[in-house]
Amino acid sequence: MSGGFAYVLDVDGRFAERCNMGMVELFKLDDPDEAAEVKQLVQRHVQLTGSELAEGLLGDWNNTLARFVKVFPSEYRRVLEETEKEKSGAAAQASA
Repeated sequence: MSGGFAYVLDVDGRFAERCNMGMVELFKLDDPDEAAEVKQLVQRHVQLTGSELAEGLLGDWNNTLARFVKVFPSEYRRVLEETEKEKSGAAAQASA
């Protein structure tokens, strides 16, 4: 991954063992807005594909949500943080 992030369903709780932790960070989906977005994505997947697996995931959503992880490339996160600092600095200068 070189940009953006991914939501991954960690089915067996071993996803961290299978990815390059030197390049990414993993986060729980504890933000309600992100959780709602992921649920909408799974719902859309069901609508488009009729996936019985996805329907089952939605049927047990609280347990399903606990198994999702957000995969965030470290470099991408760094760039976003730098961009935010630059914006904040420009806003502070404009208001001074």
